[in-house]
This record gives sequence, C-alpha cells and structure tokens, in this order.
Amino acid sequence: MNTLYGDVHNKILVKAEQIKLLICDVDGVFSDGRIYLGNDGEELKAFHTKDGFGIKALGASGVAVAIITGRNSAIVANRMKALNVAHIIQGQEDKLPALINLAQQLNIDLNEVAYIGDDVPDLACIAAVGLGICVADAHPLVLRGADYITFTRGGFGAVREICDLIMQSQGNLDGATGASV
Repeated sequence: MNTLYGDVHNKILVKAEQIKLLICDVDGVFSDGRIYLGNDGEELKAFHTKDGFGIKALGASGVAVAIITGRNSAIVANRMKALNVAHIIQGQEDKLPALINLAQQLNIDLNEVAYIGDDVPDLACIAAVGLGICVADAHPLVLRGADYITFTRGGFGAVREICDLIMQSQGNLDGATGASV
C-alpha cells in the first residue's frame, strides 16, 4: 500500500492498525545520535519539530507514547514533557524489562506495542513487540531484525513517519492535530 513516505507491505499496516503504545529510543531516533559536549560539561542535542508534531498528534489520536533510553538527560526529560509523553524511562541499559513492565502497567499486550530503535541495545525490544521498527540509518544488525525500516533517518523525521504510519493504518491521519514543537 502507498503511504505518505512510500510503498509499505500490507502486513505492516495490519500490525500498525493494532498499536496502542509506541515506545521510542531517543539517541539515534529522536536525534541524529550525535551528542554535543561543551567545555563546561554542557550537553546539547537537536530534536526535529516534525517528530514533535507527530508525537502530539499520535497521542491525541489515542495511542500512548513512551520513551526508553539508556542514558539520563535533563534535555530528554524536558523535551518529552513538552511533547506530553507520559512515560519517560531513562537510564535503562537493558530496555526489555522496562518495556514489559510498562506494557503490563498499561494492560497492553506486547502485540499492541510498536518499538523504534537504531542500535544493538534495541534489538530485544524490536523482537518482542508486535511492530518492531528501526530508522533508515540503524546499525546493520538492527536493520536485519526489524519488521519495518523507516524511509527517514533518525533525527530527521523518522518518529513522525511512524506516527503517520500508525495514524494512517488506524484511519486517523486526516484528523491529525497537534503543534509543531
């Protein structure tokens, strides 16, 4: 089937139609993976406003959104709070237990979860959920393990692409609302 980003196999859209929770890694997914460090220890990351709109629109459509990341960062916490992401899990090098725990807390079956990552620490999560996703510039091992590979690179609208894909498969894309933040 044709989506806004290109042709996608129907089985992916069937999986996306069932999604109730989108969980995202951060570095390499919401950002391009680079971390800028200043002389005084200041850390900077760049986030794309397209992803911000997508997250807000997906949340407004009724799909829960979470992040699970291996690092701790005030920048990430602030960005996710601005996007109304209710479930912010940081400092989790082993992400799968956090994913399983969150799904259980929300009473959501793993088949109703989509996870998007970019590197080897994301593989277990990608394999465990109903729709395992990686960004276009993910590590080669992750590219092999994902159900869906975005057309877009991490940090450049890949999260928006997934939000749009889920909303399109659920019939909510035309009514997408949010703010570009």
